[in-house]
Amino acid sequence: MSDAETLGVVGGGQLGRMLAEAAAPLGIEVVVLDPTPECPASTVARDQIVGDFGDEDGVRELASRANYLTYEIELADPDTLERVGEEYDVPVHPDPETLRTIQDKLVQKEALGEAGIPVPEFRRVDDRSDLEAALDEFGDVMLKAREGGYDGRGNVPVRGAEDLDALDELDGPAMAERFVDFEREVSIIGVKGDEETRTFPLGENVHREEILRETVVPARTDEDVAERAREVAEDVLDLLSGRGVYGIELFETAGGEILVNEIAPRPHNSGHYTIEGALTSQFEQHARAVTGRPLGATDLRSPVVMANVLGDVAEPRPANPAGVESVLAHPGASYHWYGKREVRPLRKMGHMTLVGRNDESTDELLATARRLREEVTFE
Repeated sequence: MSDAETLGVVGGGQLGRMLAEAAAPLGIEVVVLDPTPECPASTVARDQIVGDFGDEDGVRELASRANYLTYEIELADPDTLERVGEEYDVPVHPDPETLRTIQDKLVQKEALGEAGIPVPEFRRVDDRSDLEAALDEFGDVMLKAREGGYDGRGNVPVRGAEDLDALDELDGPAMAERFVDFEREVSIIGVKGDEETRTFPLGENVHREEILRETVVPARTDEDVAERAREVAEDVLDLLSGRGVYGIELFETAGGEILVNEIAPRPHNSGHYTIEGALTSQFEQHARAVTGRPLGATDLRSPVVMANVLGDVAEPRPANPAGVESVLAHPGASYHWYGKREVRPLRKMGHMTLVGRNDESTDELLATARRLREEVTFE
């Protein structure tokens, strides 16, 4: 181990990459464990250990080289992290127990409901009869794989008996959730440190095909809804244990009610705007929190829009983006490339942010971000 403090991270994707970028100015070196050789984080982290996220030998090597352990993907194994952390006397944050709760969507919803935190109505689904019962009780439902789903994978809308075969598509334990007629999807990035918590402003998320396309901050809603969302986020932070950043996805209903959709115990795609748009980014906050440092301010610098850059190809191919110059030439625009060598359909390849200048409205920023993103292509 070098003389510098070292943060061991399970996962070396784009989140690990941006975490390493944010940790360096704090004097924190990052080592990542990831199964993909030359993963996105490898070019900015001090080192990469090549191994599966739950590989005990890999986690042991990571712990032997680190002062702290964290993870940037929910596929990390909480039992291994807990066992190895105790063996090497290396703190793991967020707490492995939190990861256990989050990994199973049914367990997550049960924990939230028992704590009195508002969530959509849900029920366990083990077979077709359970799914039929959910349809009878709730009407239209969102069928969700209990484990492993992300970016829309593992989520299937079920609207009637003709959709019951969707259960076979999931190939594993599932839950059904009452379909929420929401006004907008919103999220809050929360942070837990030592005896302190912080929340970033409410962001509004625009999805298509279950994939996040843009985040608009502040969300285009009223102050009462934003305050209610902050209160719910604080309750979530109180429930979960361990320092770090938490991405808290929420629904705002037509009546202004806030319901928790899902939680990620790590930096979140909807918080990427914080790099340019907030006084402290979510990645710096995570590095501060898990290493026991004071948290930074979460104030916005100005209104901001983040837009994901997705693969626009029909088949996988080498990633050679064109049109980035148009983004870089625009005042207030920033571009983040994730370093993935292969582009695939709708794969997240990078993101851009548009920071408000000259009293630009969030609607204007969103329109500009969408126009600039159209300039970036992998074809």
